[in-house]
Amino acid sequence: MRMRKMKNLDPRMEKCAALRIAGPAALKGNWRSLKPDASALWVEVGCGKGKFTAETAAQNPDVLLIAVERCREAMVVAMEKAQAMGLRNVFYIDMDVASMEDIFAGAEIDRLFINFPDPWPRKKNAKRRLTHRGFLDKYCRVVREGGEIHFKTDNAPLFAFSVEEFAACGLTVKNLTDDLHANGVVGVMTGYEEKFHTLGTPIHRCEVVCKPFLLPPEEKKAPKEDETL
Repeated sequence: MRMRKMKNLDPRMEKCAALRIAGPAALKGNWRSLKPDASALWVEVGCGKGKFTAETAAQNPDVLLIAVERCREAMVVAMEKAQAMGLRNVFYIDMDVASMEDIFAGAEIDRLFINFPDPWPRKKNAKRRLTHRGFLDKYCRVVREGGEIHFKTDNAPLFAFSVEEFAACGLTVKNLTDDLHANGVVGVMTGYEEKFHTLGTPIHRCEVVCKPFLLPPEEKKAPKEDETL
């Protein structure tokens, strides 16, 4: 997410310091220490301004939710929202999704959310898509076997590409729909999702069951840091 630079970003970040994990690598393999009684660890990739994050955390107080967002201007808005709601089961980290394995231990995550990522429409940029098999390999290393990836997008070509990638990796897809809200709003919406729904844009969604898989050698090279979130 790209936003205008905030002149007061640092003081705003400081006011939300209790919700921000400044050194996330130190918690690798021990994230549940933030909420020892958590029934599950969920991670949201690219939380943006945090509407989905805060409402999901509020509806699932027994779950520990970690929100990842590389844009600090967006993340501070998300943290302020959670702070205003008095949430105690959600924390935020500003990092690149390519660093997932540096931050989370193998099979540590129970559920991963990917909501409305950049579609990177040009074919030459396919590896930058967050549902490309290179990223799926990373996710399936840190999400436990049988854990899930919940994916939503308004972009039909990206969704079609993603479903093909899931199949190519041997991952089971369930609850697939090309019009999530056709019969009324389902689940928690992101801010973007609300706008798309108001415009009548169909929302594509599916759930992917994670498991280890073999990635072809030519796909093992991770995208450069500036090519991801």
